Amino acid sequence: MMVSNEVQRAEMIRVLRNTFAISSLGILTSILPVIFAILLQEIKSTKFKRIVQTFTTLPNFISWVLVYSFAFMMFSVDNGFINKLLMNLGWIHTPTNILASDHHTWLAMTLWSVWKGLGWGAIMYIAAITGIDPELYEAARVDGANRFKQIWHITVPGIIPTYFVLLILSIANFINNGLDQYFVFANAMNMSNIEVLDLYVYNIGMANSNFGFATAVSIMKSLVSLFLLFGANGLSKAIRGESII
Repeated sequence: MMVSNEVQRAEMIRVLRNTFAISSLGILTSILPVIFAILLQEIKSTKFKRIVQTFTTLPNFISWVLVYSFAFMMFSVDNGFINKLLMNLGWIHTPTNILASDHHTWLAMTLWSVWKGLGWGAIMYIAAITGIDPELYEAARVDGANRFKQIWHITVPGIIPTYFVLLILSIANFINNGLDQYFVFANAMNMSNIEVLDLYVYNIGMANSNFGFATAVSIMKSLVSLFLLFGANGLSKAIRGESII
């Protein structure tokens, strides 16, 4: 049915398009935790650094249901803070239903993921930076290197191996976007652009009781993930000479 039925084939193409687009944006933004970890380590005040790290890590422990509740309070048509603010400033005259819009859905989902996982994603890189020999920084300062040159020539090379390992794992999970985020943000208006494979499997299997087809799609998804994992591992061996499996 995935390939022989024309309507079903179009549906699979749409869902795969959404999955690939959102996953690609996720990989493109995977550099943000690296930058955040470097900037965080450059903060001299330990107290301020801990406060920033705590407040950026906390969203990771909030469920997507609560995240959507927060988004609803911010962007809803009736009592949303953003709509009220823009109307009071005179920038808009009628409320905008941002959550029910199908414009920039991929970008919006990516931004929510970045906000939720930025602090948590930076923890691994902070640990990698902590493991760099302090004598390298001392030698660089003696040679006259400023803070930017120390970051570029010592910190960045020190965390590149960690970044590549996490990047390979992200590539292996390229089509595994998860369900929770897209399930709570989905509605009739944005379903065509927000329905990724995991949400599609849920809708087909649980909502439409088509368990056989949903299982077939899940098996296909698992096989593609394995293919991507070994492909990314082969690429790592070719570029870095190191394997993760």
